[in-house]
Amino acid sequence: MTQRVIIDRGAGIAVWRQIAEWVRAEVASGTFVQGSQLPTETEIAERFGVNRHTVRRAIAALTAEGILRADQGRGTFVTAQPVSYPITARTRFSEIITSQSREPGGSLIGSAVEEADALLAGWLEVPVGTLLLRLDTLSVVDGVPLMVGAAWVEQARFPNLLRDYAETNSLTAALKRGGVEDYTRKETRISAELVDADDARLLEVALGTPVLIMESVNLDPDGRRIQYGRARVAAERIQIVVPN
Repeated sequence: MTQRVIIDRGAGIAVWRQIAEWVRAEVASGTFVQGSQLPTETEIAERFGVNRHTVRRAIAALTAEGILRADQGRGTFVTAQPVSYPITARTRFSEIITSQSREPGGSLIGSAVEEADALLAGWLEVPVGTLLLRLDTLSVVDGVPLMVGAAWVEQARFPNLLRDYAETNSLTAALKRGGVEDYTRKETRISAELVDADDARLLEVALGTPVLIMESVNLDPDGRRIQYGRARVAAERIQIVVPN
């Protein structure tokens, strides 16, 4: 049986705010740890003897503050610490995540061969119409989706990249199999937009949530552009770090 919590209706403090303060205190005390799932709205409503609308307002306020995170179809979670993501000459997703004692993961969610339009040709410094291989990936941290990415390379230079990525689940390892022992980041451009329906589903965020757009170009040891990437990142789950 759910233990009831007494609401002081004569305190001059809105009921939803008292519930929000209770949740905040439970998080601060460690009862609800980072990454853990909150009880359902129905369970909290029963605990306080209120309706779900009141609970929903409290959760919305704490979500706006960044204390909670509502994942569509999964529930409400105590927000984990954002991933610190340094942008350097050697930006490597798995290395960044494991260095923070967290678990990286991901999967290939799509691929295609397409002709380079003017934009892609400019990024990769290849003629318009060059055949490119595009890999679509989903990267996760501790089982929580962090970014949806697309990467383009010249198909002629990396004809087996799709197979190599499927076997290694690593772009770095796949490029190494293709003859590029190492690569460096030439530049990263960061902007923001509102998430679309497809990415909202993959990132498990609500429509209208902001996402960071990270566009990047990598170079081989000879300075040749080998890969252009465009990642859409759940903004609340990452902290971009630019070392001096």
